[in-house]
Amino acid sequence: MKQGELTGIIGVNGIGKSTLLRTLAQVQPALAGTILLHNTPLERYTSKELASIVSIVLTETIPSKNLTVLELISLGRQPYTNWIGSLSTADKEKIEEAIEMVGLSDLQHKKCYELSDGQLQRVMIGRALAQDTELILLDEPTSHLDLYHKVQLLKLLHHVAHTTKKTILFTSHEIEIALQLCDQMLILNNLDNPFGSPETLISQKQFEKLFPTDTLRFDADTNSFKVS
Repeated sequence: MKQGELTGIIGVNGIGKSTLLRTLAQVQPALAGTILLHNTPLERYTSKELASIVSIVLTETIPSKNLTVLELISLGRQPYTNWIGSLSTADKEKIEEAIEMVGLSDLQHKKCYELSDGQLQRVMIGRALAQDTELILLDEPTSHLDLYHKVQLLKLLHHVAHTTKKTILFTSHEIEIALQLCDQMLILNNLDNPFGSPETLISQKQFEKLFPTDTLRFDADTNSFKVS
């Protein structure tokens, strides 16, 4: 993965997409092997060190929806605040930039329980942006959203990656949307787990192998799946 790129992890249910993402964020220990971050094994980083490099947006419900949008996004600055948690001018600038980038300036004083699922997901992305890490990980960020809001959210992630030069990695079942918006994709298949640009993976016929062909077939002309 490179700076300023949006990368999607796809694969069938149960293949290990969320497990991989959680392992990269050190939310759970690696099942095997070693993960290197800046050529250093992941486990050598302290929690505070890792929090300044990697932020993560999971699918779990947030602890309190009674917080305002501004308050929840401000929590992204926790790795940098002093022991009493007071925000500096620089912290407030990062928070303001994050709120603006996810398009929530008009809603920043609303309580999170007043928001739609799509708006709440943008708040969580805003918190990750306020954390100001070079790598942002998201687990199924479009779950529970309708088609319009799925596209809107992934377009936002594409814009954020390309504008801020942060690396964004997310898991998804939205393969056809990801094909149009991702710079790189990783297909988990328990075999060779191919990685590359959507164009490269299509030319290698990797998507034809993703599902049983007696049920679904991939149409390379339209970059979509058809019922067999």
